Formats: sequence, C-alpha cells, structure tokens
Amino acid sequence: MKRIINELTVQLRIAVFASMVFMAVGSAQAQSARDYISIVGSSTVYPFATVVAERFGRSSSFRTPTIESTGSGGGLKLFCSGVGVQYPDITNSSRRIRASELSDCTSNGIDEVVEVKIGYDGIVLANDKSAPVYDVTPADIYLALAKNVPAPDGSNAVVPNPYEFWSEINPDLPNARIEVLGPPPTSGTRDAFLELVMEPGCGAFAVIKALSGDARDAVCQEMREDGPFIEAGENDNLIVQKLQANPRSLGIFGFSFLDQNADKVRGSLVNGIEPTFDSIADGSYPVSRPLYFYVKGAHVDFIPGMREFLGEFMSEAATGEYGYLSDKGLIPLPDDERAAVETSVRELKPLTSADFSH
Repeated sequence: MKRIINELTVQLRIAVFASMVFMAVGSAQAQSARDYISIVGSSTVYPFATVVAERFGRSSSFRTPTIESTGSGGGLKLFCSGVGVQYPDITNSSRRIRASELSDCTSNGIDEVVEVKIGYDGIVLANDKSAPVYDVTPADIYLALAKNVPAPDGSNAVVPNPYEFWSEINPDLPNARIEVLGPPPTSGTRDAFLELVMEPGCGAFAVIKALSGDARDAVCQEMREDGPFIEAGENDNLIVQKLQANPRSLGIFGFSFLDQNADKVRGSLVNGIEPTFDSIADGSYPVSRPLYFYVKGAHVDFIPGMREFLGEFMSEAATGEYGYLSDKGLIPLPDDERAAVETSVRELKPLTSADFSH
C-alpha cells in the first residue's frame, strides 16, 4: 500500500509540474513531464555525478538521473534557459557561476538557483608514463602556451609566441616540441587554468605588469592558435588516450582523471610539487579549484527524487572524508565547510547578487 501511495504521489507531482510548465510556456511549447532528473555540465564533475547517480538509481525507488557532459559554460547556458521539463534540473560546474550567468537565469524566470560545493580538484599537466617528467612553473607554462609573450631578446615588447621547444623556455626542461592538448573555451577547466596558471605566469614579467585592463587580459588569457596548443574537446578520457598514442604530448585535465588513469599517465610537477590527493588537500599543490553543481529550486518538489538525490550527493558516505567519491579522486571539503553546504542544500538557500560582492 505504501509503495502504491508513493507512486501516486510521484505521478501527482509530475502532473502538477506539467500543468505549471503548460501555463508558463503555452501549449505549443509544453512537453511531456519527466520522471527522472536531468543533469548537464562539467566534464570534470561528470564522473563524480555519474557514480552518485548510479548508486542512487540502484538504492532508491527513483529512476537513475541522466547526465550529459557539455562543459561548465555550456551547461550553465542550458540550465539558465528557463523553468520547465524541457530544461535541465541540475548543472555541474568546475568553476563558480558568474554574476552575469545568474542574471541570465533570473531574466529567464529562474529565481532560485542553489549552489552546492562538493569538494576540490587539481588541474594537472600530464603526459604518458613513458615520457620524461616535467617540472614547470606557471611562467614556463605561460611562455609555452600564450598567443603573445614578452620578447625573448629582453626588449620591452610583447611579440607573437616564438617558442617551439620546451628547452627554449627553460634549459632544464626536455628538448621536446611543445604540444599540449587542452579544454575548449566552454570548459570550466579552461577558465580555471587561465585564472590559476596563465594569470600568475604572465604576472611574472615586468613588461606585462606594466599593462592594464583589456590589454593585460588579452596577453595573459589568449591561447596559441599556431599549433602547440590543441583544443581537445570536453572528453578528458579521450585526452588520456591521445597522450598514450603520442608520448611527446601533454594534456590539461582534472586530477580525478589523473588519479583514475595512474597506470597510464603521470602529472607534471608545478613549482616542484607533485599533484597528489594530499598535496591538493593541504594546499601545497598550487593549481587547485573547488567543484560545484547548481540546482533549480523551482524543480525540486516537482521532479521526482530531487531532494533524495541531493541528500545522497551530500551524504557522509559520498562526499565525506572517507566517502566513495574520494576513491574517485574528489578532495573532500573540510568538515565545517561541508556542514555549511549541507545546511544550504537542506534549506535550498538561493544565490543572490550579494553573494558576488566579495
């Protein structure tokens, strides 16, 4: 009897939500109601979300959520397009949502966007285990991958990047041609890489420090388009395969993919620090970032299983210090921070513009 009542409750929720969508967008655009959670977004968060979704589908009476890897930027664009069953309920992101993206959500009738920080990840520059180990600085990486760099002759000028080999940048690096596979502009990993590596790298040069505004941003953030930097799409597993096929190449992706493929690839040292679970957790590895997902509050009580899925994702068993996601490479939040996130999720506390004022 209890199961029948639960099933009737689910069907009632779907019917009510379908009616809400029908009234909001009109009969021409209304679509069939969904009885599963729809998730899009970050390729870095994708494997963590997939593990949780599969466990949730096996252990609950709800359907397994569907997850599409679209990149952080692409996921937020889809997520913020509107309310209703034709739009995603959750989007994963390997960077924080921007104020402009939250404004897009609001302008499309999404008044309750709940932010969920799930843990931390490192960004690695990795290569095949048969290739030499690299020990690089952000300045080395910047000189290898930026579209424009300080002139090698020491003149007070910025010129198109002339470097072809790593050893030209730093004689301690291998005499190997620069070839780096990296994420596209829609990727949160790309955004974080620019902020955490390229910006500090370009800031090491006096000629760039003298620039300001858009001129400085252009020099620090524009990636090469002449071959050494290759956009490899949102599929990090494909990057790992390409590194195996071409040991001369390096790839940029999240620590979790390095951790899951430790038998195939290894991470470069940055400022002498190896990317490991412990070095990211204690902050000694310099290239780390938080991971998030965002929830559409208006969908929570209408799409079956959303509250339960959020509960599973933020449970001690999943994202706690010894949770099953740490086995997949997720660096857990400190206890006090995780407790604050749990409270925010439980109360479905929405983001506001004030959250971006600091």
